Amino acid sequence: MFRKLFCKTPLAWLQVRREKTRLAVALAGIAFADVLMFVQLGLNDALYDSAANFHNTLRGDLFLINPQSEAVQSFKSFPRERLYQAAGFEGVKSINSLYVGSAQWRNPQNHQSERTVLTLGINPAKPAFTLPEVNQQIDKLKPLNRVLYDRAGRPEFGDIPALFQQSSPLLIQVKNKQIWVTGLFTLGVSFGTNGTMITSDSTFIRLFTERKPEQIDVGLISLKPGVNLKQVQAQIRATLPNDVLVLTREEFANREKKYWSSSTPTGFIFGLGTIIGFVVGIVIVYQILYSDVSEHLPEYATLKAMGYSNTFLVSILIQESLILAIMGFIPGFVLSSGLYLIAGTATLLPIGMTPSRTALVLFLTVIMCVVSGGIAMRKLQSADPADIF
Repeated sequence: MFRKLFCKTPLAWLQVRREKTRLAVALAGIAFADVLMFVQLGLNDALYDSAANFHNTLRGDLFLINPQSEAVQSFKSFPRERLYQAAGFEGVKSINSLYVGSAQWRNPQNHQSERTVLTLGINPAKPAFTLPEVNQQIDKLKPLNRVLYDRAGRPEFGDIPALFQQSSPLLIQVKNKQIWVTGLFTLGVSFGTNGTMITSDSTFIRLFTERKPEQIDVGLISLKPGVNLKQVQAQIRATLPNDVLVLTREEFANREKKYWSSSTPTGFIFGLGTIIGFVVGIVIVYQILYSDVSEHLPEYATLKAMGYSNTFLVSILIQESLILAIMGFIPGFVLSSGLYLIAGTATLLPIGMTPSRTALVLFLTVIMCVVSGGIAMRKLQSADPADIF
């Protein structure tokens, strides 16, 4: 039966390519729908990937945070005592702490514009990050008023990498206090963070005078090799008061992602954009196929009169849909790859083409075109041989 549906004469291909203008319009419409879906899905993935950058670079197996902490830019502190209590459990190798705050950074080039910079305070004697660039320069943070700056920060902070090459250390102003940039590292921006700097815990407390040293924002717990992670987590969670959460790295990162997907309109907007692109593609392909069927209705009726079944005719329409899907996907993929490159350069977000996203959009494109063909079938099935006699 399958062989009967796909005859030796490529009727579907001949139908598709017969009207060059209509084919061009169809491919442009499908490519446009694909670009919409690619861009929305790409930005959505970039949102989540960039949100988890901070969490994935922390050194530790378990993490303590305040239950009210939902996103990096709005962390709430908790007593350091909880971290000391966690250190007493069997299987815990070491503990560390991290201060998180937001400070006003003054652009050193124009000395006027100010931007909010994510400020991370660490103990220079105990590395808190897995970033080699940070750990190699951690001794530079030991003197007071020294920071490491993320070279991937937004341009509004100033061209810090270029200025740093000219003058090292580089004098800047943060919260109206003089600070020296003594090194650079790369972390990356996110939808909630435009720039990041790392400093010592002593410098952090000097910048944030309202903060108490015994109040930390993230507790880092490293476990001994071979220890059951979930078991230690359950023990610590059952013992510590409910003013802290005990999370694995995955849970910690997912908490941030959940905030952006459910507590902000961003995730909804990107999802809606993908649906709109899908619907737009259905409408465009349907219009093309419907017009094609309408113009060739007598020919389809003739085929019926010759003994060809509705199944055969419908198979031609489905083949046309698949041909349009594949041909329209190719320019959509190429254009989207270029847009990813432009968007990544402009926003500094980790946006790029991935095999999984490519497969997803191709699948959606095929479904989009097949659905359009299915809707147009009603017109095709109305072809009556009596109409031509």
